[in-house]
Amino acid sequence: MAKETKEETKEETKVPKVTDPVDNAWSLKIPEFKKGDMKESLFDPTDFEVLFPAYREEYLKKSWPLVQKALADYHIKATLDTVKGQMSVITTRKTWDPSIILKAREMIRLLGRSVPFEQAVRVLQDEITADIIKINIFTRNKEKFIKRRARLIGPGACTLKSIELLTNCYVLVHGSTVAGVGPYKGLQQLRRIVEDTMNNIHPIYNIKALMIKRELAKDPLLKNENWEKFLPKFKSKNVSKRKQPKNKKIKKPYTPFPPAQPESKIDKQLESGEYFLNQEQKKAKKTKEISDRHEEAQKKRQERREQAFVPPEETKSTEKKTETKMDIDVEEIKKKVKKGLKKKNNLKPST
Repeated sequence: MAKETKEETKEETKVPKVTDPVDNAWSLKIPEFKKGDMKESLFDPTDFEVLFPAYREEYLKKSWPLVQKALADYHIKATLDTVKGQMSVITTRKTWDPSIILKAREMIRLLGRSVPFEQAVRVLQDEITADIIKINIFTRNKEKFIKRRARLIGPGACTLKSIELLTNCYVLVHGSTVAGVGPYKGLQQLRRIVEDTMNNIHPIYNIKALMIKRELAKDPLLKNENWEKFLPKFKSKNVSKRKQPKNKKIKKPYTPFPPAQPESKIDKQLESGEYFLNQEQKKAKKTKEISDRHEEAQKKRQERREQAFVPPEETKSTEKKTETKMDIDVEEIKKKVKKGLKKKNNLKPST
Protein backbone atom coordinates (compact mmCIF):
# COMPACT_ATOMS: atom_id res chain seq x y z
CA MET A 1 0.00 0.00 0.00
CA ALA A 2 2.86 2.34 0.79
CA LYS A 3 4.37 1.76 -2.68
CA GLU A 4 1.05 2.51 -4.40
CA THR A 5 0.64 5.78 -2.47
CA LYS A 6 4.17 6.88 -3.46
CA GLU A 7 3.49 6.17 -7.15
CA GLU A 8 0.21 8.10 -6.98
CA THR A 9 1.93 11.12 -5.42
CA LYS A 10 4.61 11.06 -8.12
CA GLU A 11 1.98 11.06 -10.88
CA GLU A 12 0.18 13.98 -9.23
CA THR A 13 3.39 16.03 -9.05
CA LYS A 14 4.18 15.39 -12.71
CA VAL A 15 0.91 16.84 -14.11
CA PRO A 16 -0.14 20.00 -12.20
CA LYS A 17 -3.88 20.60 -11.99
CA VAL A 18 -4.97 24.02 -13.24
CA THR A 19 -8.37 25.16 -11.98
CA ASP A 20 -8.01 28.98 -11.96
CA PRO A 21 -8.13 31.11 -15.16
CA VAL A 22 -4.77 31.40 -16.94
CA ASP A 23 -3.41 34.64 -18.47
CA ASN A 24 -1.25 32.98 -21.12
CA ALA A 25 -2.85 29.76 -22.35
CA TRP A 26 0.00 29.16 -24.85
CA SER A 27 2.43 28.58 -21.97
CA LEU A 28 0.48 25.55 -20.72
CA LYS A 29 1.90 22.15 -21.60
CA ILE A 30 -0.68 19.59 -22.68
CA PRO A 31 0.11 16.14 -21.23
CA GLU A 32 0.96 13.55 -23.87
CA PHE A 33 -1.66 10.87 -24.53
CA LYS A 34 0.16 7.54 -24.49
CA LYS A 35 -0.79 4.02 -25.39
CA GLY A 36 -2.66 2.41 -22.53
CA ASP A 37 -4.27 5.62 -21.20
CA MET A 38 -7.60 4.58 -22.74
CA LYS A 39 -8.62 1.52 -20.77
CA GLU A 40 -11.60 0.47 -22.90
CA SER A 41 -11.82 0.06 -26.67
CA LEU A 42 -14.02 2.18 -28.98
CA PHE A 43 -17.66 1.10 -29.00
CA ASP A 44 -18.48 1.97 -32.64
CA PRO A 45 -16.15 2.50 -35.64
CA THR A 46 -15.85 6.04 -37.04
CA ASP A 47 -14.99 6.67 -40.68
CA PHE A 48 -14.37 9.70 -42.90
CA GLU A 49 -14.24 9.93 -46.70
CA VAL A 50 -12.51 12.64 -48.73
CA LEU A 51 -12.58 13.09 -52.52
CA PHE A 52 -9.43 13.88 -54.49
CA PRO A 53 -8.92 15.28 -58.04
CA ALA A 54 -7.82 13.05 -60.93
CA TYR A 55 -4.36 14.66 -61.25
CA ARG A 56 -3.48 13.52 -57.67
CA GLU A 57 -4.12 9.84 -58.43
CA GLU A 58 -0.57 8.92 -59.47
CA TYR A 59 1.03 10.64 -56.48
CA LEU A 60 -1.42 9.04 -54.02
CA LYS A 61 -0.81 5.57 -55.47
CA LYS A 62 2.93 5.96 -54.87
CA SER A 63 2.63 7.44 -51.38
CA TRP A 64 -0.31 5.36 -50.10
CA PRO A 65 1.87 2.60 -48.53
CA LEU A 66 3.55 5.34 -46.46
CA VAL A 67 0.13 6.64 -45.38
CA GLN A 68 -0.97 3.18 -44.28
CA LYS A 69 2.29 2.67 -42.39
CA ALA A 70 1.93 6.00 -40.53
CA LEU A 71 -1.68 5.23 -39.52
CA ALA A 72 -0.93 1.61 -38.63
CA ASP A 73 0.83 2.75 -35.42
CA TYR A 74 -2.55 4.08 -34.22
CA HIS A 75 -4.49 1.06 -35.65
CA ILE A 76 -6.36 3.21 -38.20
CA LYS A 77 -7.32 1.56 -41.48
CA ALA A 78 -6.80 3.67 -44.62
CA THR A 79 -8.20 2.79 -48.08
CA LEU A 80 -7.75 4.41 -51.50
CA ASP A 81 -10.53 4.01 -54.10
CA THR A 82 -9.31 5.19 -57.53
CA VAL A 83 -12.60 4.31 -59.24
CA LYS A 84 -14.70 6.65 -57.08
CA GLY A 85 -11.76 9.01 -56.53
CA GLN A 86 -11.91 9.04 -52.75
CA MET A 87 -9.80 8.30 -49.67
CA SER A 88 -11.24 6.92 -46.43
CA VAL A 89 -10.02 6.31 -42.88
CA ILE A 90 -11.79 4.17 -40.26
CA THR A 91 -11.11 3.26 -36.65
CA THR A 92 -10.70 -0.35 -35.47
CA ARG A 93 -11.17 -2.16 -32.16
CA LYS A 94 -7.47 -1.74 -31.42
CA THR A 95 -7.42 2.07 -31.85
CA TRP A 96 -6.01 3.45 -28.58
CA ASP A 97 -6.36 7.22 -29.26
CA PRO A 98 -9.96 8.47 -29.70
CA SER A 99 -8.96 11.81 -31.31
CA ILE A 100 -6.53 10.35 -33.87
CA ILE A 101 -9.35 9.76 -36.36
CA LEU A 102 -9.82 13.55 -36.63
CA LYS A 103 -6.09 13.95 -37.25
CA ALA A 104 -6.23 11.21 -39.90
CA ARG A 105 -9.12 13.03 -41.60
CA GLU A 106 -7.06 16.26 -41.70
CA MET A 107 -4.15 14.32 -43.21
CA ILE A 108 -6.15 12.91 -46.12
CA ARG A 109 -7.75 16.33 -46.68
CA LEU A 110 -4.30 17.85 -47.07
CA LEU A 111 -3.20 15.05 -49.40
CA GLY A 112 -6.21 15.80 -51.60
CA ARG A 113 -5.18 19.49 -51.76
CA SER A 114 -1.68 18.87 -53.22
CA VAL A 115 0.17 18.94 -49.87
CA PRO A 116 3.11 16.48 -49.96
CA PHE A 117 3.04 13.45 -47.65
CA GLU A 118 6.10 14.62 -45.69
CA GLN A 119 4.19 17.71 -44.51
CA ALA A 120 0.72 16.12 -44.20
CA VAL A 121 1.97 13.34 -41.85
CA ARG A 122 3.05 15.99 -39.30
CA VAL A 123 -0.64 16.54 -38.45
CA LEU A 124 -0.62 13.28 -36.45
CA GLN A 125 1.56 14.98 -33.82
CA ASP A 126 -0.16 16.44 -30.73
CA GLU A 127 1.11 20.02 -30.98
CA ILE A 128 0.59 20.35 -34.74
CA THR A 129 -2.66 20.77 -36.66
CA ALA A 130 -3.87 21.90 -40.08
CA ASP A 131 -6.01 24.74 -41.38
CA ILE A 132 -7.53 25.15 -44.86
CA ILE A 133 -8.52 28.77 -45.58
CA LYS A 134 -10.94 29.60 -48.40
CA ILE A 135 -9.82 32.78 -50.19
CA ASN A 136 -12.40 32.99 -52.99
CA ILE A 137 -15.09 34.36 -50.64
CA PHE A 138 -13.46 37.79 -50.12
CA THR A 139 -13.95 39.22 -53.63
CA ARG A 140 -16.08 38.35 -56.65
CA ASN A 141 -13.84 40.12 -59.17
CA LYS A 142 -11.56 37.51 -60.75
CA GLU A 143 -8.77 39.98 -61.62
CA LYS A 144 -8.63 41.33 -58.05
CA PHE A 145 -8.61 37.79 -56.68
CA ILE A 146 -5.63 36.76 -58.88
CA LYS A 147 -3.66 39.92 -58.01
CA ARG A 148 -4.20 39.56 -54.26
CA ARG A 149 -3.34 35.86 -54.34
CA ALA A 150 -0.12 36.67 -56.24
CA ARG A 151 0.64 39.36 -53.63
CA LEU A 152 0.40 36.68 -50.92
CA ILE A 153 2.95 34.50 -52.75
CA GLY A 154 5.27 37.39 -53.67
CA PRO A 155 8.01 37.59 -56.33
CA GLY A 156 9.85 34.27 -56.38
CA ALA A 157 7.68 33.10 -53.44
CA CYS A 158 9.75 35.30 -51.08
CA THR A 159 6.66 36.57 -49.18
CA LEU A 160 5.43 33.01 -48.66
CA LYS A 161 8.85 31.92 -47.36
CA SER A 162 8.99 34.82 -44.88
CA ILE A 163 5.50 33.93 -43.60
CA GLU A 164 6.62 30.31 -43.14
CA LEU A 165 9.70 31.39 -41.16
CA LEU A 166 7.77 33.75 -38.87
CA THR A 167 4.79 31.45 -38.19
CA ASN A 168 6.71 28.11 -38.19
CA CYS A 169 4.05 26.71 -40.54
CA TYR A 170 4.12 25.02 -43.93
CA VAL A 171 1.97 27.12 -46.32
CA LEU A 172 0.63 26.04 -49.72
CA VAL A 173 -1.43 28.35 -51.94
CA HIS A 174 -3.41 26.15 -54.31
CA GLY A 175 -6.39 27.29 -56.38
CA SER A 176 -8.97 29.00 -54.19
CA THR A 177 -7.57 27.73 -50.86
CA VAL A 178 -4.52 28.19 -48.64
CA ALA A 179 -3.43 25.11 -46.68
CA GLY A 180 -1.30 25.49 -43.55
CA VAL A 181 0.37 22.88 -41.33
CA GLY A 182 1.95 23.89 -38.03
CA PRO A 183 1.38 24.82 -34.37
CA TYR A 184 -1.89 26.33 -33.21
CA LYS A 185 -0.50 29.82 -32.57
CA GLY A 186 1.27 29.92 -35.94
CA LEU A 187 -1.91 28.94 -37.78
CA GLN A 188 -3.80 31.70 -35.97
CA GLN A 189 -1.26 34.26 -37.24
CA LEU A 190 -1.33 32.71 -40.73
CA ARG A 191 -5.11 33.01 -40.99
CA ARG A 192 -4.95 36.69 -40.00
CA ILE A 193 -2.29 37.42 -42.65
CA VAL A 194 -4.23 35.59 -45.40
CA GLU A 195 -7.56 37.28 -44.57
CA ASP A 196 -5.97 40.75 -44.41
CA THR A 197 -4.20 40.18 -47.74
CA MET A 198 -7.44 39.15 -49.45
CA ASN A 199 -9.07 42.26 -47.91
CA ASN A 200 -6.52 44.41 -49.81
CA ILE A 201 -4.01 44.91 -46.97
CA HIS A 202 -0.45 44.18 -48.04
CA PRO A 203 1.15 41.25 -46.15
CA ILE A 204 4.28 43.31 -45.45
CA TYR A 205 2.44 45.11 -42.61
CA ASN A 206 1.68 41.84 -40.80
CA ILE A 207 5.18 40.49 -41.52
CA LYS A 208 6.74 43.62 -39.98
CA ALA A 209 4.43 43.31 -36.96
CA LEU A 210 5.46 39.68 -36.40
CA MET A 211 9.15 40.57 -36.67
CA ILE A 212 8.75 43.40 -34.14
CA LYS A 213 6.80 41.12 -31.76
CA ARG A 214 9.54 38.49 -31.95
CA GLU A 215 12.19 41.06 -31.00
CA LEU A 216 10.07 42.57 -28.20
CA ALA A 217 9.41 39.13 -26.71
CA LYS A 218 13.17 38.70 -26.23
CA ASP A 219 13.40 41.90 -24.13
CA PRO A 220 12.53 41.11 -20.47
CA LEU A 221 11.58 44.75 -19.73
CA LEU A 222 9.05 45.00 -22.59
CA LYS A 223 7.82 41.43 -22.38
CA ASN A 224 4.68 42.17 -20.32
CA GLU A 225 3.91 45.68 -21.67
CA ASN A 226 1.54 46.89 -24.36
CA TRP A 227 3.18 46.71 -27.82
CA GLU A 228 0.67 48.74 -29.85
CA LYS A 229 2.90 51.82 -30.05
CA PHE A 230 5.72 49.74 -31.62
CA LEU A 231 3.56 48.01 -34.25
CA PRO A 232 2.96 49.54 -37.74
CA LYS A 233 -0.50 50.92 -38.43
CA PHE A 234 -2.17 50.51 -41.81
CA LYS A 235 -3.92 53.51 -43.39
CA SER A 236 -6.05 52.79 -46.44
CA LYS A 237 -5.33 55.16 -49.34
CA ASN A 238 -7.64 53.67 -51.94
CA VAL A 239 -8.88 56.25 -54.44
CA SER A 240 -11.75 55.27 -56.72
CA LYS A 241 -10.82 55.30 -60.41
CA ARG A 242 -14.30 56.50 -61.42
CA LYS A 243 -14.30 59.97 -62.97
CA GLN A 244 -15.65 62.52 -60.54
CA PRO A 245 -18.01 65.27 -61.81
CA LYS A 246 -16.67 68.81 -62.03
CA ASN A 247 -19.48 70.36 -60.02
CA LYS A 248 -20.58 68.01 -57.30
CA LYS A 249 -24.08 68.35 -55.92
CA ILE A 250 -23.96 68.48 -52.15
CA LYS A 251 -26.80 66.52 -50.67
CA LYS A 252 -28.76 68.42 -48.09
CA PRO A 253 -29.54 66.75 -44.78
CA TYR A 254 -32.83 64.89 -44.81
CA THR A 255 -35.73 66.55 -43.00
CA PRO A 256 -39.25 65.13 -42.75
CA PHE A 257 -40.76 68.63 -43.11
CA PRO A 258 -41.55 70.06 -46.60
CA PRO A 259 -39.54 73.06 -47.87
CA ALA A 260 -40.84 76.58 -47.18
CA GLN A 261 -43.26 78.01 -49.76
CA PRO A 262 -41.60 80.58 -52.07
CA GLU A 263 -42.67 84.20 -51.72
CA SER A 264 -45.16 85.51 -54.25
CA LYS A 265 -44.93 88.85 -56.09
CA ILE A 266 -47.42 90.47 -53.72
CA ASP A 267 -45.46 89.25 -50.67
CA LYS A 268 -42.29 90.86 -52.06
CA GLN A 269 -44.17 94.14 -52.72
CA LEU A 270 -45.56 94.11 -49.20
CA GLU A 271 -42.09 93.52 -47.77
CA SER A 272 -40.54 96.40 -49.75
CA GLY A 273 -43.58 98.71 -49.27
CA GLU A 274 -44.25 99.04 -53.01
CA TYR A 275 -47.72 97.58 -52.63
CA PHE A 276 -48.96 100.71 -50.83
CA LEU A 277 -47.71 103.21 -53.50
CA ASN A 278 -49.90 105.04 -56.04
CA GLN A 279 -49.58 104.53 -59.79
CA GLU A 280 -47.81 107.91 -60.15
CA GLN A 281 -45.35 106.98 -57.42
CA LYS A 282 -44.76 103.61 -59.06
CA LYS A 283 -44.04 105.29 -62.41
CA ALA A 284 -41.67 107.77 -60.77
CA LYS A 285 -39.83 104.90 -59.06
CA LYS A 286 -39.49 102.99 -62.36
CA THR A 287 -38.21 106.05 -64.24
CA LYS A 288 -35.69 106.69 -61.48
CA GLU A 289 -34.42 103.08 -61.65
CA ILE A 290 -34.09 103.34 -65.44
CA SER A 291 -32.21 106.64 -65.22
CA ASP A 292 -29.85 105.18 -62.61
CA ARG A 293 -29.11 102.22 -64.88
CA HIS A 294 -28.42 104.57 -67.80
CA GLU A 295 -26.03 106.64 -65.72
CA GLU A 296 -24.08 103.57 -64.60
CA ALA A 297 -23.83 102.29 -68.18
CA GLN A 298 -22.68 105.70 -69.38
CA LYS A 299 -19.96 105.84 -66.73
CA LYS A 300 -18.68 102.41 -67.75
CA ARG A 301 -18.59 103.46 -71.43
CA GLN A 302 -16.71 106.63 -70.58
CA GLU A 303 -14.13 104.68 -68.56
CA ARG A 304 -13.63 102.23 -71.44
CA ARG A 305 -13.01 105.12 -73.87
CA GLU A 306 -10.57 106.86 -71.52
CA GLN A 307 -8.49 103.70 -71.16
CA ALA A 308 -7.14 104.18 -74.71
CA PHE A 309 -5.66 107.60 -73.72
CA VAL A 310 -4.00 106.44 -70.52
CA PRO A 311 -0.20 106.29 -71.07
CA PRO A 312 1.48 102.99 -70.25
CA GLU A 313 3.67 102.81 -67.20
CA GLU A 314 7.37 103.09 -67.93
CA THR A 315 9.44 100.18 -66.80
CA LYS A 316 12.50 101.21 -64.83
CA SER A 317 15.69 99.72 -66.16
CA THR A 318 17.37 97.55 -63.61
CA GLU A 319 20.74 97.72 -65.30
CA LYS A 320 23.30 99.47 -63.21
CA LYS A 321 25.24 102.16 -64.91
CA THR A 322 28.90 101.36 -64.89
CA GLU A 323 30.93 104.31 -63.83
CA THR A 324 34.20 104.62 -65.73
CA LYS A 325 36.96 106.03 -63.69
CA MET A 326 39.82 107.70 -65.56
CA ASP A 327 42.92 107.73 -63.46
CA ILE A 328 45.34 110.00 -65.43
CA ASP A 329 48.78 111.02 -64.18
CA VAL A 330 49.50 114.48 -65.70
CA GLU A 331 53.18 114.61 -64.77
CA GLU A 332 54.00 111.36 -66.58
CA ILE A 333 52.31 112.69 -69.74
CA LYS A 334 54.38 115.91 -69.53
CA LYS A 335 57.61 113.92 -69.25
CA LYS A 336 56.68 111.82 -72.25
CA VAL A 337 55.90 114.93 -74.32
CA LYS A 338 59.24 116.54 -73.40
CA LYS A 339 61.17 113.39 -74.37
CA GLY A 340 59.41 113.31 -77.69
CA LEU A 341 60.25 116.96 -78.41
CA LYS A 342 63.92 116.39 -77.56
CA LYS A 343 64.15 113.48 -79.95
CA LYS A 344 62.64 115.56 -82.73
CA ASN A 345 65.12 118.40 -82.09
CA ASN A 346 68.04 115.99 -82.19
CA LEU A 347 66.93 114.46 -85.44
CA LYS A 348 66.67 117.86 -87.24
CA PRO A 349 69.71 118.54 -89.62
CA SER A 350 72.03 121.25 -88.51
CA THR A 351 72.01 124.26 -90.85
